[in-house]
Amino acid sequence: MRVLLLGGTTEARALARSLAGDARFRATLSLAGATRAPLAQPLPARMGGFGGVEGLAAFLRAEGIGALVDATHPFAARMTRNAAGAAAVAGVKLLRVARPAWRPGPGDNWAEFPDMAAIAAALGETPRRVWLTVGQKELAPFRAAPWHRYLIRSVDPPAPESLPPQATVITATGPFALDGERALLREHRIEVLVSKNSGGTATQAKLLAAREAGLPVLLLARPPDPPGLATVPDAASALAWLHGLLAERGA
Repeated sequence: MRVLLLGGTTEARALARSLAGDARFRATLSLAGATRAPLAQPLPARMGGFGGVEGLAAFLRAEGIGALVDATHPFAARMTRNAAGAAAVAGVKLLRVARPAWRPGPGDNWAEFPDMAAIAAALGETPRRVWLTVGQKELAPFRAAPWHRYLIRSVDPPAPESLPPQATVITATGPFALDGERALLREHRIEVLVSKNSGGTATQAKLLAAREAGLPVLLLARPPDPPGLATVPDAASALAWLHGLLAERGA
């Protein structure tokens, strides 16, 4: 069965490894191309967009795709909407792999916000040392609060024009260990952590370090998925779904 896997996440990489070792599937991994040096992948990969719903639907038809798995980032809302629309147009089975969101536990001081502008405003007018782990495309709203000092961690260096004036940039790719996150908090004297509610374990250590230090955490709330979308939490569940499709077809 031909499978198109929309990737870029830990879950997508795990599913790709499983599909690469199963001769019953001919899978292609699609990456948005946002990362300059993506990790090596176990499947044939294509880079870049499809041209919206119609472009993706045309690709699904032309390639004879039997199953579409959307394992993009929880905040890749446009791609998830396009996947839902294209699967409906092309008559292709669709599954969304969406890792569970983080939930606060005892000792956490969290607040969620609908957008980055609201988070930037919530930082207040008193200068603070802020750790931003929001991705390089979400930095512009913080230019409106230039009195804070920002530590920015990103996979790739952000464009200089997107940075607030008092910014220190470090480039790194997860997963991140708890000891390293503790050290960053101490070294940069962080007073507040800003992140997206991405879920998963690869970047969760920063939240644990913030809890230990008694720091407030300001989180961007997740966008909702399209209604009626079949969703599983992990790669193992997605693989089971694909096996179920094979069984339905008698393969």
